Amino acid sequence: MDTSSLLWVAAVVAVLLGLAGVVLPLLPGTPLLFGGLWLAAWLDGYSRVSMLTVGVLAVMALLAWVADYAAAALGVKRAGASGRAMAGAAIGALLGAFAGLPGLILGPVLGAVIGEFSARRHVAQATRAGVAAGLGFVIAIAAKLGLALGMLGVFAFAYFV
Repeated sequence: MDTSSLLWVAAVVAVLLGLAGVVLPLLPGTPLLFGGLWLAAWLDGYSRVSMLTVGVLAVMALLAWVADYAAAALGVKRAGASGRAMAGAAIGALLGAFAGLPGLILGPVLGAVIGEFSARRHVAQATRAGVAAGLGFVIAIAAKLGLALGMLGVFAFAYFV
């Protein structure tokens, strides 16, 4: 297999891993997706997918990355939660990744609840923080998934039309 073919395989693998990483917190989904799309554009000499299109893809990737962190943090902060709840939600998301899909959903929620309860010892506030973390996580995934599919659409339109 020649170098060009290997690079095309690497581009496809990066795109597929990037799509998985949109949902799985341990994989850098958006950067992998962008990297794979950029590599494919470069391999084609930017003849179908221009540098302008790659720039648009970069902006979309940046927006997805920001959405990932902003949605969860704003959700917990808006609930009036402490910094410990925000840290707990982040740690819970990382640890939850090892427990599959239920862990991905419950990890941030339980982390926020534990963090908030350790800071304030108030069950109702800890529960609000947990619910806010869960909603923030779901909103972040939806935003990232929408932007990731949009990136694929922009690339496909530029490449095939």
